[in-house]
Amino acid sequence: MNNYDYVVIGAGVVGTSVAYHLTKLGAKSVVVLDRQAIGTGTTAQSSGILRTHYSVKQNVELARMSWEIFNNFASYLGDGDASCGLVKCGYLICAQEGELLEPLRAALEAQTTMGIQVNLLSSQEAAERLPIAQFADAALIGFEPEAGFADPYLAATSFARCARRLGAHIHQGTGVIGLVWNGRRIVGVETTSGRISCGTVISTQNIWTSELAAWMGTTLPVRAERHAVLALECDARYSSDMPVFKDLGSSGMLYYRSYGGHQMLVSEGIAGEALQSIETDQAAISLDYISDIGDQVIKRFPAYEVAGLASSWSGVYDVTPDWNPVLGAVAGYEGLVVGFGFSGHGFKLSPSVGKLLAQCALKQPTDVALRPYAIDRFENGALLRGRYGNGAVS
Repeated sequence: MNNYDYVVIGAGVVGTSVAYHLTKLGAKSVVVLDRQAIGTGTTAQSSGILRTHYSVKQNVELARMSWEIFNNFASYLGDGDASCGLVKCGYLICAQEGELLEPLRAALEAQTTMGIQVNLLSSQEAAERLPIAQFADAALIGFEPEAGFADPYLAATSFARCARRLGAHIHQGTGVIGLVWNGRRIVGVETTSGRISCGTVISTQNIWTSELAAWMGTTLPVRAERHAVLALECDARYSSDMPVFKDLGSSGMLYYRSYGGHQMLVSEGIAGEALQSIETDQAAISLDYISDIGDQVIKRFPAYEVAGLASSWSGVYDVTPDWNPVLGAVAGYEGLVVGFGFSGHGFKLSPSVGKLLAQCALKQPTDVALRPYAIDRFENGALLRGRYGNGAVS
């Protein structure tokens, strides 16, 4: 076939979620195009953490909607074999006395007001849940029991399989190289396998959104950043029943989770290395970086002073100026719906974002208003600024 009503660019976890929701909501002619394979781009590099804790209220809404889907994944997809690999271990976040203390308190109170279960813990109670850590300096500790981590690749392939079951086509190894226009309306896409006519394009191109900008003849507010992830191992096992942990008191606003059932996965939640060219190739991680992260880790996890580096990798974020995504239609470009600039939130929000973008493409009312995520916020000053500064905990 070379004619579809809806073309989704990108077969990562967001794109496959869009495809699934398009078909679930009644679309009969859907194709997903990806230059690589399902879930092998930035989806495969994700740390997979799931939480509803955000300091931007709109993100809390999207994360809660996504959590409800992740928590009932097979049932929601109508496929008993579908899995996202969910581990429900909870999410701890703490701040010391200082500039982030009141922002954390306000964010926790906002979650509670929105009906999300959040418990305030003492240092002793936090240590009971994460006994390999020390919390003597923590002035405020929040705990979200309905949180944890999951497997982004499993989620993406499950979305893809269920979208196919409902009639969607997925063409792997087929890259989009341009858009076909009739005036300001999209009428098709040029691919490495030829032209495909369509009525609507939904772009979930992630770090490759700069290509979309070139096809549109404009610039878009997004850049690529590389972030390193370390897996550490020592006798103090970080077991999978111990909560994910966010340490706002560390200089890198480090996040941690169990990895492989006993290792510690750790990375920074601040700005990363700006990339001049778009690529997902693995980069060398310097000994200085490893040493710096290690110094921060042992302040919270003293036993990890003798930890070894079991493995490491780098991932790339598509980052906007306010570290929050652009979602929805783009004024002046008929037939185009976009989802980009997830800034490290993509997997967490993928179920809700997939549904909302599908609703937008189908011109249906969206379950959550997309207006706050519109691209014109960067011109009119209505930015979605997080309480903790720029970083992947917005």
